[in-house]
Amino acid sequence: MSGRQRQLTMRFLAEPSDVNFGGKAHGGQVMKWIDQAGYAAAVGWSGHYSVTVAVGGIRFVAPIRIGDLVSVDATLIHTGTTSMHFAVDVRARDPRGDDADARLCTHCVIVFVALDAPEGAPVPVPPWVPQDEEDRLLAEYAMQVMALGKDVEQAVARYRQAADAHK
Repeated sequence: MSGRQRQLTMRFLAEPSDVNFGGKAHGGQVMKWIDQAGYAAAVGWSGHYSVTVAVGGIRFVAPIRIGDLVSVDATLIHTGTTSMHFAVDVRARDPRGDDADARLCTHCVIVFVALDAPEGAPVPVPPWVPQDEEDRLLAEYAMQVMALGKDVEQAVARYRQAADAHK
């Protein structure tokens, strides 16, 4: 049932094919895991096929080593009419330890839009309303991260206009 699954966790081991020559997970692989967890969470919330439209504020904080147990946690922190914003934390730990040993490796906000079909049109998603102060702060955080992304887009557009004017 849509509108009920606010959080989703994916867990798996970092495999040899996931890492670079230094034995650490490729940033692109981590981003793939983020996108997969975000997609599953977006479908779980909306009940519809969903597509990624933005990733903001991504920070690679600590490396993920081959053989680490990786957890990708996606939590819904804001909804628009057709969009869903998720805070995603990627943690890793030695599989012989416990969850208290997990270290934060990557964090970001990822935004999905629900569609009526894979090549279809956007559809409304169930609204999410913050239930407490932490939820309100997370929703505010989602808006701040996306505003920073818009600032970057505007700066790039200005740069391109200036470069085109000098051709």
